[in-house]
Amino acid sequence: MNSKPKLLTVLDVVSITMLVVATAAVLFYAPLERVMGWVQKVFYFHVSAGWVGMISFLVAAVCGVLYLIKKENRYDHIEVAAVEIGIAFTMINVITGAIWARPIWNAWWTWDPRLTTATIMELVYFAYLMLRSGIEEPERRARFGAVYAIVGFLSVPLTFFSIRLFRTIHPVVIGSNDPGATGAFDMTPLMTQTFLFSLLTFTVIFITLLWHRVRLGKLAEKVEQLKLKLQS
Repeated sequence: MNSKPKLLTVLDVVSITMLVVATAAVLFYAPLERVMGWVQKVFYFHVSAGWVGMISFLVAAVCGVLYLIKKENRYDHIEVAAVEIGIAFTMINVITGAIWARPIWNAWWTWDPRLTTATIMELVYFAYLMLRSGIEEPERRARFGAVYAIVGFLSVPLTFFSIRLFRTIHPVVIGSNDPGATGAFDMTPLMTQTFLFSLLTFTVIFITLLWHRVRLGKLAEKVEQLKLKLQS
């Protein structure tokens, strides 16, 4: 495996530093929401994790298209890496949402349209990993995976727009709120600054993790090629 690029090392340091600063900003810089109190601070990382999850699945779909057109393995590596990262951050989004929901909705979980569509989206991409694990031939696995990543992406806009299309108790903080939403609030300038910095932080973390996972994918491909040579 090639030596670690210096830029990736820099990204590692920047990602960790930004995460520490973002956490400090959430705890000490952003004002306390007067109705929800401390639990509202989960919002900054909750939304940021959901953002990374959806961006990851978008990257996977784009790479799926590029793989089908160009048949280059690098797009397959990025696609797999993006899906795995998307699953992890969507899970963070769901867990932090449950932490917020318990004191606000008096329940860890409810089959609200947003929660239901998010669950479906998560299961769709778990199925993507299961599909790939069941196909041994590399080219066929990459081709099927690319098609699935493209089709599976349909679950992402459905999840994003669910709180705008259906009657829901899930708040829409950015944009107009549903009058029936429980837990909606208006952000102050300091809240907005903290929120935007959190989004930027998680985006940088996504880029860093994606690069690491792609490098690991290339190494796994080399190992798989050696195994195929030994078996032939």
